[in-house]
Amino acid sequence: MLMVMPTIAIDGAELVVTLERNEKRWGLLSNLRVPVSSVSAVEAVADGRKAVRGIRAPGLGGSHRLIGTWRATGNKQYVCVRRNQPAVKVVVESQGYRTILIGSDDAERAADEIRAAADL
Repeated sequence: MLMVMPTIAIDGAELVVTLERNEKRWGLLSNLRVPVSSVSAVEAVADGRKAVRGIRAPGLGGSHRLIGTWRATGNKQYVCVRRNQPAVKVVVESQGYRTILIGSDDAERAADEIRAAADL
């Protein structure tokens, strides 16, 4: 079975998160674009689910997937992660979301690319 996963990449001067159709529907999210200049920190985390903070509002919160918006004091998170999967955690300034958390089997490589583009 082919598993479609979200992508996080640099496109010119923007950080772009692309979700597949069902992820958008389940998480009540759309694809996300933010200026690379707004990125203040990037890290690869070993388990994306453990990095999610706050209360889901709205989205999907199952035992295998978390997709949607999580809200905590001072931190609105855009989340699309799977259980036991590494993730890229991006902190941004002056955007609709404070944290972007995207599951990726190659999280270290993606984090390095984002860091390089953001001069971090």
